[in-house]
Order: sequence, then structure tokens, then C-alpha cells
Amino acid sequence: MHVLVVHDYGPLGRVLLERLRNTSLHVSPLLISELETADLSALEGWVPDDTDLIVNALWLADPESAEKNPELAHKASFSLPVALAEHACEHNIALLQLSSSYVFDGRKQSAYIASNPGQPCNELGNWQWECEQALRTLLPRHIILRTGWSLGRFVRKVQSVAAESDTIKLPGKCRGQPVTVSDLARVITAIVQQIDCGAEVWGTYQYAGAEDISLYELGLAITGLRGIPDGIRVVDETPAWATLEPANATMICTKIRNTFGVKQLPWRSGLAEELELLSLNGGKELTDEPTS
Repeated sequence: MHVLVVHDYGPLGRVLLERLRNTSLHVSPLLISELETADLSALEGWVPDDTDLIVNALWLADPESAEKNPELAHKASFSLPVALAEHACEHNIALLQLSSSYVFDGRKQSAYIASNPGQPCNELGNWQWECEQALRTLLPRHIILRTGWSLGRFVRKVQSVAAESDTIKLPGKCRGQPVTVSDLARVITAIVQQIDCGAEVWGTYQYAGAEDISLYELGLAITGLRGIPDGIRVVDETPAWATLEPANATMICTKIRNTFGVKQLPWRSGLAEELELLSLNGGKELTDEPTS
């Protein structure tokens, strides 16, 4: 099976490509380096004729960046995936698309299941939910994978605040499940290998780390990492950027376990590796340095 991995400068694309290349799959990369100026009508020339599966590894999990640059958020979260789905439909190609827990508004008292309808409360979640609905209509052979919080995003948040202050505000009322880049790459690879075996497993799935935690508690865990400046104090308050965070971003991930045999791993065990990946990557992502 020929797998085309669409990626940006973020660490997920690099780690996923490394994993997939250690399998028997035929893997090709498609780097989108400047999405804002990319001509989506040129997809015909981007996608090899013998492609069987497109994995869109542009992982968008930062509602703050989406609010600051809504045009890029729209293009990355909706326009590009829909263009990929339309091309896939015309050429009998399957598509794996990433979404996130931000499709939910966080008002549910218990964890969300994969069949719960989206009710976004921010720009990123809105376009991801619109994308999910479009893919279900356009392309029967699709996998939508909703992810939990990007652990790397909050590591970067702590680092950026620590560079200017000895206090970081994080709300204890917001709960979710972080996921590391390496763990997400593991899960995507497992799904792709099942598809390669001919499994008809199309639909919507959810994956996040095994432990749910508040943003305040997550901040305490991150500030304890080697490589984070000493003396950073975490306080239970809601800064302006955190008003975009749903109170409940927890998801039940039994469907992906029952279908693919994918077990949730503890995100804490990947904290140090996540910090190292971010250091190697230099902080570059689609939201920082968007093109093609």
C-alpha cells in the first residue's frame, strides 16, 4: 500500500514518517511549508497516481493560534482536508484526517464518546467540526481521528511564560487528556497497518493519553521537568488565552481499542521525550511558519 503523508514543519510529520518507514509500507512525504499561499487546485500534481491512502498529519490543536489567524485556521482545518477528500473520492483513495476534542464545547458532565455531535466553542473547533461533517458526506473511505490536548503545546506555553515571568496562570477548572507526538504517531501507524491488511474500519475514532488532568495540574507536571527553569510558580487562574478552553475536553477511547487494539498509554511517561522533540524541532509548526 502506498501511503502519502501530508505534513508541515512540526514534529508529528517527522516522527510519523520515521515510524511508517520502519514498516513494509511504501511511504511518500508531502511537505506543506507555506499553506497560506498554497494553491489547493494543484493537488492533482501533488498526489502520486498510485496513492492508496492519504494521511493528513497537519495536527492543529491550538485554538489560540486559530483565533489570531482565522484565515489560516480555515484553510488548514477545512479547505485543505476537503480538497484532499475531493481528490481522494475522484481517485479511489482513502483519507485519514486528524481532528480534536475542540469540536466539543465542554458542557457535558462526563467524557465524550465518538458518536457525540460536535458543538464547538472556538474557531478551531468550528472548522474541525465542519471538516468532519464534510468528510462524512464526501468520502465513505475515511478515518477521522480526534485527539486530546497536544502536550507539546502546553510545554511551549510554560516555556514562553517562564522566559518572561516566574508565575504561570493555568485554570484548574479545565480538564482534558494530553497526548504526545510519539504516542500519536504510534496510534496512526497502527491504524494505517490495519487498513493495509484490508480492514473496513472507516469512521470516527478518538485517542488521548490514559490520564485526564486539569490544566493547573498539567502545569505543575511540566514545571517539574528537567530543562524548564527552576522557580516557576503555577497558580490556579484563567488567563485570557484559556477562555478558549472547554471545561471538559475528556474523551472515551474504547472504540479505537476495540477496533484497532490500540491501548491508551500514560502521557506522563512521554513528558521528557516531548520536551526533547520540541528542542530538536526548534518550535517550528504550521502556525509559526506556514507553505508548499
